[in-house]
Amino acid sequence: MGQLRDRMEQDLILRKLSPATRRNYLLYCRKFVAHYRRSPEELGETEIREYLLSLIQAARVSYATYRQILAALKFLYCVTLGRPWEVERIPFPRRPRDEFPEIVRQDQLVQLFAALRSLKYRTLFMTCYAAGLRISEACALRVEDIDSQRMVIRVRYAKGSKQRYTVLSPQLLVALREYWKLARPPEWMFPGQGKLPFINPNSARQVFRAACDKVGLGTWCTPHTLRHSFATHLLESGTQLVVIQALLGHSSIRTTTIYTHVRTDHIATVTSPLDKLPPATGGAGQR
Repeated sequence: MGQLRDRMEQDLILRKLSPATRRNYLLYCRKFVAHYRRSPEELGETEIREYLLSLIQAARVSYATYRQILAALKFLYCVTLGRPWEVERIPFPRRPRDEFPEIVRQDQLVQLFAALRSLKYRTLFMTCYAAGLRISEACALRVEDIDSQRMVIRVRYAKGSKQRYTVLSPQLLVALREYWKLARPPEWMFPGQGKLPFINPNSARQVFRAACDKVGLGTWCTPHTLRHSFATHLLESGTQLVVIQALLGHSSIRTTTIYTHVRTDHIATVTSPLDKLPPATGGAGQR
């Protein structure tokens, strides 16, 4: 995209979007350009619709991925190119009502963390679970974000360029201190080796996938599953929904209420009406 890419990156910075969002938007727009091998300035609503349909029908991308790709293209055409009419008639998809987040059991989490042989990555993913962080948020933590006096973690680079505080687990604090003594990270808690000053979230996902394969967890289990598990386990332990909403950084309580559908503690205590009937005494062999 050349100069157009640079202008879009400037627009993203001026809009104060998070570094992770900027990277994703640029990546998705680059893939869109590569699909047609033409400049976005030569493409319009017809090509955008065809591309999006291919993502749904052929690539079968997830709801979250599709929504972010569409948001990236809308930003490109509405803000950077100044041609909002190319995308204004393309609606955002509705969230599927029957999609509930997958949850990792606590015994599975113990196995998963043990399978992560690298102290750096094990501490990273323990942080995701213990504080309910997205992988991009955990990777971009600074050493100074760990506040052991107030027992909170400051999340600077949250979704939507919002900042929040979340809980600092005493057990996680011990793990972070052990890791810090060995690694001595100067600024970023989990420094990277590439262009980014911190661990690349995509590299972290690959390490996580390998650990999941070791313990027999399917492809449904991703770093974001740890965030879902954090919320669900808190709810099952009696934490109020509004508190979980604040820890996760949800703008609306409606987003957080999805975890009420996957908690199993109350379901397991319900007595089925069948159990209140006397045992069946029909003769053996009768049909």
